[in-house]
Amino acid sequence: MRQHHVIIDRDKCVGCSRCASVCVAHNIVIKNKKAETVLDDCLMCGQCSAVCPKKAITVSGYHTDQKEKQGDIRLDPREVLEVIRFRRSIRRFKQEPVPNEVIDQILEAGTLTHTAKNMQDVSFTVLEKEKNRIEQMAVSVFKKIKPIADLLSPMARNMKIDDHFFFFNAPVVIVITAKDKTNGILAAQNMEYIAEANGLGVLYSGFFTMAANASHKIRKAIKVPKGKRAAMTLVLGYPDIKFLRSPQRKKAEATYM
Repeated sequence: MRQHHVIIDRDKCVGCSRCASVCVAHNIVIKNKKAETVLDDCLMCGQCSAVCPKKAITVSGYHTDQKEKQGDIRLDPREVLEVIRFRRSIRRFKQEPVPNEVIDQILEAGTLTHTAKNMQDVSFTVLEKEKNRIEQMAVSVFKKIKPIADLLSPMARNMKIDDHFFFFNAPVVIVITAKDKTNGILAAQNMEYIAEANGLGVLYSGFFTMAANASHKIRKAIKVPKGKRAAMTLVLGYPDIKFLRSPQRKKAEATYM
């Protein structure tokens, strides 16, 4: 595991205190008109290095360098709302491969997602060649518990668990794992936006996520890292169906105080 350290170049530092003002751990102070850290232990979130006008602060041990921001980029709120308004879970996919560069973009979106306490605990298993084998393991798990579910839910009785019950013949499946489930869900949302921007349809497979967490055999097969659990499963592919209208929703339940 790479070690991270906040490094302050005192020759470059002008003591502007911007770093101290944004440090969520209150770990940077200004002494003698220069910034310095209080403790070696830190969140390593990089807020300090991101606001420093003189590039006097760096955080070591990461695989990538920081990118300079080129102007303010803002999404059109109306367009974003329209994307959300017409978003549908897709269960019919074309048998068309998803380019590697698109998968890389989706994974990058997940990796860039903010996490609680800057844990950066989210990881991924991309299922392509082994997808069908893994799906059959999950099918076996669900067939064993279905009789119990049938007793509790009329909807469960109507479900047919066939060989493609979880992935619907989609070309790619990404299992998102994390120590903190919320971090994995946040990553899934950002990944969905990039997937849809590339013309892909997306299905959140809660059923497969349940099966993976219930089966040690499946977790081992998809190589879930120690200390992590499946947070969500994204089923991805080009949709083989087109929805013409938005779903109906109830009025927003909001309390203004």
